[in-house]
Amino acid sequence: MDQTGETRRDPRRGRTRRALLDAALELVEKKDNFTALSLRLVARKAGVVPTAFYRHFPDMDALGLALVDESFRTLRQLMRDVRAVGLPQKQVISTSVQTYVRYVRDNARHFQFVAKERFSGSQPIRTAIRQEIRLFTSELATDLSRIPFLAKVSAEDLQMMASLVVNNMTSLTEQILDIPVDDRAEEAFLARVAEKQLRLIFLGAASWRSQPAQ
Repeated sequence: MDQTGETRRDPRRGRTRRALLDAALELVEKKDNFTALSLRLVARKAGVVPTAFYRHFPDMDALGLALVDESFRTLRQLMRDVRAVGLPQKQVISTSVQTYVRYVRDNARHFQFVAKERFSGSQPIRTAIRQEIRLFTSELATDLSRIPFLAKVSAEDLQMMASLVVNNMTSLTEQILDIPVDDRAEEAFLARVAEKQLRLIFLGAASWRSQPAQ
């Protein structure tokens, strides 16, 4: 304890936890998916004994859920910050795409993990990824509701529009992960196409009229 009577957290615990997360990401990059990994393999890669694993995670699913949370948390905040700046619509789209592409590049292992586990992972991890995507979509729909020309669009239709945007960005993610890191020309091309597709979505949104509920 320190002089205030509070227990200080051992910094080594944080380092060990980080080492386990990083080891899992590195192994996923080289294997088919997260479910192919064993606790012992991850512990060995992280340079710790298996008993040390249990001080941080009760099982492999818990480690996978931590990776899901880590993969989405910072991304959501980044995109919130971009949308909160108050840029003209076209510039918001361009800045959002550029920010997103940089984030995917800087966190490629996290996105590879999500891409692989989204459909083939364990049930808890698949569910967590779907929940994160729904949260991301709902936050975007809330932001869309604040745009004046969408003021009369129903909540259901705003959710649908947000889903179109998220599906577009998911496709962009998969394409970015498939090209070499140093292929800047193809990366720029994919970003331009994504921007055009998003502008097309919003062009259609501007003319959209929600139908009354039956």
